[in-house]
Amino acid sequence: MIAPLQDPTFAYDLTGEQLIDAEADSVPQPQPPVGSGAAARFLLGASLVLIAFNLRPVFSSASALLPEIKKELGLSSVGASLLTTLPVVCLGAFSPLAPRLAQRIGAERTLLGVLILLALGTALRGLSSIPLLFVGTALAGACIAVGNVLLPGLVKRDFPDRAALMTGFYTMALCAGAASAAGFTLPLERILSGSLSGALAGWGLPALIVAIIWLPQVLSTRKQIKRTGFSVQGLWCDRLAWRVTLFMGLQSALAYCVFGWLGPILRERGVDGVTAGAIVSVSVMVQAAACLVAPQIAVRGKDQRVINASLCALAVVALFGLLFAPLSTVWVWAVLQGIGQGGLIAVAMTTIVLRSRDSHVAAHLSGMAQCVGYLLAAIGPLVVGLIRSWTGSFAWSAVLFVVLGAGAAINGWNAGRAQYVNVWTIEKAR
Repeated sequence: MIAPLQDPTFAYDLTGEQLIDAEADSVPQPQPPVGSGAAARFLLGASLVLIAFNLRPVFSSASALLPEIKKELGLSSVGASLLTTLPVVCLGAFSPLAPRLAQRIGAERTLLGVLILLALGTALRGLSSIPLLFVGTALAGACIAVGNVLLPGLVKRDFPDRAALMTGFYTMALCAGAASAAGFTLPLERILSGSLSGALAGWGLPALIVAIIWLPQVLSTRKQIKRTGFSVQGLWCDRLAWRVTLFMGLQSALAYCVFGWLGPILRERGVDGVTAGAIVSVSVMVQAAACLVAPQIAVRGKDQRVINASLCALAVVALFGLLFAPLSTVWVWAVLQGIGQGGLIAVAMTTIVLRSRDSHVAAHLSGMAQCVGYLLAAIGPLVVGLIRSWTGSFAWSAVLFVVLGAGAAINGWNAGRAQYVNVWTIEKAR
């Protein structure tokens, strides 16, 4: 049962979604860029890590400044809920486009476009306009969706001998991007003399810089023709596949509640903005560490039922602590929540791999879980915002956390059984 985890097709982001190898079914397989010396490989690896860093600040930067956004722009509570939900919806809606773009123009060129448009979308959020705030957020979310899908394929192709190491590096970069935006956005706003626009738009600058760094990789890439060589049938009718998908989506909903609302929840409880951002940063970085450890524990049992359900319980209990426990203990609960949520993310990803007979089935199951799961995950932050609007408090969000956690635990228990999804793979004529 351990062997599938060694397949570099599979990689994980800090929110629980498997990053699909967009070119897993391509025949012939894509080839690396021209130039394979040590310096070229180092630059390529560093570029991929820097791209990963830019795929999460959009989420946590807006969350850190949500009270200021509502006050300065006159954004309603419902509007704030939609703002935290919109990028998650875009992740589900636009991720299926990534394989088509990669096969048409190449993964490198697609990623260059992603970086440029991500910088543009992030900059639009800083123009002190509610319509442009939403347009920029949607554009950035669409770019992140495509980037999520393409990065693992490049890691598998260009670093087959260092896939695990590179996966660890860019997973840490994803976490570092989210944690940096959570911890530094509010201080940045204060450094800029209270400029909300500058603090929001400033996170587009790293993406633009990385686009410049990435450009030589694009110029050195040989254009290739890619054709789909495999088809997986029966996946969307399989009960186990839906249990895996619901497990993925419901635990992701918990994760995005944390990304979107933990900062405002802590600030409403009386924690100052800078400290609240630091607490979120610590929780996210603990998630990164838990992501690396949990799969190694999960694959050592005969199945994953107990660990799946247990981590759901830990994540929900820690959220209760963050909502209701004395503020003197909030750092402890943040660490526990990071362990629970990060471990939950990792075992949800591991479940996709272990329930698949081969890499082609896993890539398609991951695509189903990512598309449906992101759309389901968007419900979490949306409902938290609506609860805050209807009740004037975040306290009743505890009910939502219990519902999401229970649903994730039930589906995680069923998805954790040692069996495979009942599908079949067909090799197409070419």
